[in-house]
Amino acid sequence: MRKVSNRIDRIGDVIKQDLARLIQTELRDPRLGMVSVTGVEVSRDLAHADVYVTVLNAEPKAAVAVLDKASGLLRSFLAKQLQLRTTPKLKFHYDASVENGRHLSSLIDQALEADSHFEK
Repeated sequence: MRKVSNRIDRIGDVIKQDLARLIQTELRDPRLGMVSVTGVEVSRDLAHADVYVTVLNAEPKAAVAVLDKASGLLRSFLAKQLQLRTTPKLKFHYDASVENGRHLSSLIDQALEADSHFEK
């Protein structure tokens, strides 16, 4: 497995920060709800970027569809800020890790509550 360069990681971090700000300020679609960018994976040739998002107060599939439709607009805003030779094409994915974490936390709470009944 090849080691990914620090430059690619830094570009991914900058894209993550800029996209989070752009989604909040530039997109006005009510189907989005509250969108958080949780991660960005940039290809080695900087041609593509997989953007992982979580969504609150909205349907995840609809929000990802809206973001995919607005990816050209977001890419043009990024191009102005990044000043790279090529700006990656954006592909949005729903990140269910927060939802899975909440589910696991509730299971742990239930197990602790059930244990407390047996200790007495």
